[in-house]
Amino acid sequence: MNNTYCIGIDIGGTNTDIGLVRDDGRCLAKKNIPTNMYFDVELYVSDICDRIRKLMYEHDIVTIEGIGIAAPMGNYYTGCIENAANLNFKGVINLSELFQQRLDVPVVVSNDANAAAYGELVYGGARGMKHFVMFTLGTGVGSGIVVDGKLVHGKSGGAGELGHAILIPEGRMCGCGRKGCLETYCSATGICRTALELMKSTPDYDGPLSKVSSDSLTSKMVGDAAKDGDSLALKVFEMTGYWLGIAMANAVTFSDPEAIFLFGGPVKAGDVLLNPVRKSFEEHLCFVFAGSVEIRVSELPDNDAAILGAAALVKAK
Repeated sequence: MNNTYCIGIDIGGTNTDIGLVRDDGRCLAKKNIPTNMYFDVELYVSDICDRIRKLMYEHDIVTIEGIGIAAPMGNYYTGCIENAANLNFKGVINLSELFQQRLDVPVVVSNDANAAAYGELVYGGARGMKHFVMFTLGTGVGSGIVVDGKLVHGKSGGAGELGHAILIPEGRMCGCGRKGCLETYCSATGICRTALELMKSTPDYDGPLSKVSSDSLTSKMVGDAAKDGDSLALKVFEMTGYWLGIAMANAVTFSDPEAIFLFGGPVKAGDVLLNPVRKSFEEHLCFVFAGSVEIRVSELPDNDAAILGAAALVKAK
């Protein structure tokens, strides 16, 4: 049986990664360009297309099924990125049209959380599932919802923004302009905020995190300290797990999934996060769903996860 191939493109504020993905989920090769060095979107897209042609040439591939693009504020319906705050390209940019003009293949655009969810469905641990939710924990909190084997996009393409569901009314200020969003508590940034708040309220704390400036603190540092048994860091992850467990239990009530997958840097903390997440999830889950939902860590390989998620979008068409 002959293999087929897709291109996955992950657009970040700093770098753009481009990968050639085989139908069995193997990323054969990657190239990248610095997103933040481009202010002309036409030149940016042309340079990416040059990298795609080189990838195909280097692997003796004549045709590809299509291009999947995971982008901030990417809209599945329109193929546009819409007013992305962390990109130099402002306004509404029709990425799908720009790529199709140059390569004449199907192009699918979505946000990174939806791409991660579809990557899990096509290439990861959700293969064979029809109903699941993916939470992506990074600088923010994203989510993708799959029902009946299809991503839920909603009327305008913005469905599934569970990171901006209000968890604590009048809580922490969020970048979206409201207070108390899940993202402000369970993202990597939120974890650091919790650690700094606890240190401020615990003046006699002299553990490893107290020796790090507030500007330099990362969620990985907090996770490493927690895994080493630091009491304050463990408390941070107990609180984070408690909050995330509530959000996950709420997600179950409207989507009735087979599983919830967790992906992102903070998840690498392992059981110091997962144990309190599972405990809180079970405590807050409606009894109707008790024992029916698995909590799983993404099975997408860390180094290729974003590219695989983007490439999987082509299969969504």
